[in-house]
This record gives sequence, C-alpha cells and structure tokens, in this order.
Amino acid sequence: MDFKSAVFYFLATVLVLASLRVITARNPVHAALFLVLAFFSAGGIWMLLQAEFLAIVLVMVYVGAVMVLFLFVVMMLDINLERLRQGFWSYLPLGATIGLLMTLEMALVLAGRYYGLEAMPDPGASGAGVNNTKELGRLLFTDYVYPFELASVILLVAIVAAVALTKRPRKESKAQNAAAQIAVRRNDRLRIVSMPSEKE
Repeated sequence: MDFKSAVFYFLATVLVLASLRVITARNPVHAALFLVLAFFSAGGIWMLLQAEFLAIVLVMVYVGAVMVLFLFVVMMLDINLERLRQGFWSYLPLGATIGLLMTLEMALVLAGRYYGLEAMPDPGASGAGVNNTKELGRLLFTDYVYPFELASVILLVAIVAAVALTKRPRKESKAQNAAAQIAVRRNDRLRIVSMPSEKE
C-alpha cells in the first residue's frame, strides 16, 4: 500500500466515524463539531482526487460560514433534548431497515459499473500549467451554461420566496398602498360644500 492509499483510507475512516457521530451524538453542539470534522475529511479526499477548488470551497463555505452559523443557532436556541428523544427507540428498527435497504440499492446499482480499478483509473499527474478553477469555470460557462443558469434562477426564486414568506408587516412602518390609491373615488377625496357668500 502506497502513501496515497494510506491517506485515503485514513480520511475515509475519519469521515465515516464522524458522520456516525453526527447522528448519534447527544449534544447538538458536539454533533455540529463532528460535522465540521466530516467536512474537513471530505475536503482532504477531494484534494487527493486533484479537485483542489472543490476542497477549498467546501472548507471555506461550509466550515467557515455555514457551520459557524449552525453552531451559533444551536448554542442560542434552548433545545429540549428529552422531548426530541421521545419515541426514538420505537422508530429505530424502521429507520435502520430503510437505511439498510437504501445502502443495498446503491451498492447494487453502483457496484457493477463504477467500482473496480478498470472503472476508475488513476487520473494521473496533471501538468504544471493546468488550473482546476479555470477548467471548472470554462466547463460551467460553455458545456453546462444552461443547467448553470437554470440552477441560478431556481435559487433566486427560492430566495425571493423565502423573503416573501418570512416578511411580516410592521405597525410602525409607513408605506404606500398602491391598490388603495388606484381604487380611490372622487367622492372619497372631494366634498363640495355650499356656503353663503360673505359681504364686507
């Protein structure tokens, strides 16, 4: 076994154990920290696969931003762990059975086509002038430009929908009501009063 294979097996073992601790840890802060460890291990595996850009993005975006936000939210919320654990053991056999069936289905689908040395050859050493970020950008904006733009539109719609669903009107805020301005009638705004003329 060479050094690269040993590093891969070490990182894969850490990733699997950290993933298991994410779902079995009693403390949600510990579960979030184990998820950070799982992200670091996945980033290391991507580095071994010569996907440096994806590894750096995983560490910077998920570990540096998303997981820090998760930790703040988990630590600020007063989570009742006893209430969350109620009924866990009664649902465990069903959940374990479904998880085992999904694992077997994925293994049957992927085993014949993707597993094996002939199906996954060594990518080999890239040249000195190869830039993964540049190649990824070129593929995104040439071969996959339509799926990329479609994904961006879907994300934009999701952002607008999230803002619209969570927005609540505030009593102290002042804003114009365009529908009320359009539906106004002359009799609501103007009143003609007959008054006698005044003489000096």
